[in-house]
Amino acid sequence: MQIWRSFDDVPADLGRTVVTIGNFDGVHLGHRHVLAQARATAGDLGVDTVVVVTFDPHPMAVLRPEHAPPILTSIETRGRLVEETGVDAVLVVPFDREIAGWSPEEFIDRVLVGTLHARAVVVGANFRFGHRAAGDVALLREAGATRDFDVEGIALDGGPQVWSSTYIRQCLATGDVAGAAEALGRSFTVRGVVVKGDQRGRELGYPTANVPTPVDGAAPADGVYAGWLTRRDTGERFPAAISVGTNPTFDGERERRVESYVLDRDDLELYGVEVEVEFVERLRGMVKFEGVEALVETMHDDVRRARTVLEQRS
Repeated sequence: MQIWRSFDDVPADLGRTVVTIGNFDGVHLGHRHVLAQARATAGDLGVDTVVVVTFDPHPMAVLRPEHAPPILTSIETRGRLVEETGVDAVLVVPFDREIAGWSPEEFIDRVLVGTLHARAVVVGANFRFGHRAAGDVALLREAGATRDFDVEGIALDGGPQVWSSTYIRQCLATGDVAGAAEALGRSFTVRGVVVKGDQRGRELGYPTANVPTPVDGAAPADGVYAGWLTRRDTGERFPAAISVGTNPTFDGERERRVESYVLDRDDLELYGVEVEVEFVERLRGMVKFEGVEALVETMHDDVRRARTVLEQRS
């Protein structure tokens, strides 16, 4: 799969394409439904190339940065996930205020027609685009009738809940990692490089691999979770009890971290290693304990419960 990071990266000899447009943050089940339909439409029309158009940064980070949502997936992760659906290329539009000012017709003519030679456009039924979000599926259809491309608007149904990135963020904000996983079609993960912490977990008998929470990325609510830790360099996957938060029992700690204790292992050297932390089930919320003994007793119980959950899921 190709990733084009500017309009100039798109090959000049690109033929007709089927295009789908959106942020695709999380590449959840609703997104996958749209992407599958784009692939099917390409097959019906005899078109070889399916292109995803996405934006970096998130448009809200440019237009109203104070309201920009935490990102569920990086552009690189998004690319890997959409590739699994049979997409041939991703055009990452470098979103800025100039592009934000394009009218819907200008976006259609410059991107869909002039750059990607769209034969069909497949989007979510609630898709909006162009300056002040003036464009919608109906406008796309009108434009397609005079510019030789078809348009399909796909409902993002998920039973009683419409799958959306906003819904997944709401799940994470309450610690409902199981609900997030249901909408994503996979467990939610956080990726990062293990940093050296205060080594307090090692002193308590539970050494942890510490990853700072992403600066502009999503993470589950503070609490303790059962999950898995995977080394990105070797692919090894370990069962883990995972803490998210600032360690409120100990004064002076304010950096929010994802701390993973690999069950029954104290021999792993993970400093400087990129890992992926996968959240399976919330065990409890974050608690400030009166002393170390109460904390250690609860950690024993956390590990026991994490083991039970992961054995049931394996």
